[in-house]
Amino acid sequence: QVQLVESGGGTVQSGGSLRVSCSVSGRTFRSYAMGWFRQAPGKEREFVAAISWGGGATNYADSVKGRFTISRDGAENTVFLQMDNLKSEDTAVYYCAGVPTYQFNRAYLEDWEYEIWGQGTQVTVSS
Repeated sequence: QVQLVESGGGTVQSGGSLRVSCSVSGRTFRSYAMGWFRQAPGKEREFVAAISWGGGATNYADSVKGRFTISRDGAENTVFLQMDNLKSEDTAVYYCAGVPTYQFNRAYLEDWEYEIWGQGTQVTVSS
């Protein structure tokens, strides 16, 4: 059984950077496409970024494009979300998600496509 554990959240000033990580344990990480979603208070969960299991395909929400970078390390079974030039509107609980797939270069964009979720990590951006 695959489990996801996020870490690296915290509080940062506007314009600062933060990197959140998602460690994957259990079955093989390699065949899982991964994604990051976030949920701010009073708002619905939204897509942030996704990466294919091969790592060659990525996709980003327009609101974070050019500021966030998703990556994965197969050796460490970890997926990362590097967040730069953070804004107050980035404040949210960030969730890691995974889905097993045979599609090497597909990045999944919809939350309903993902099968497993982490518990979330809080990111707070102060102005």
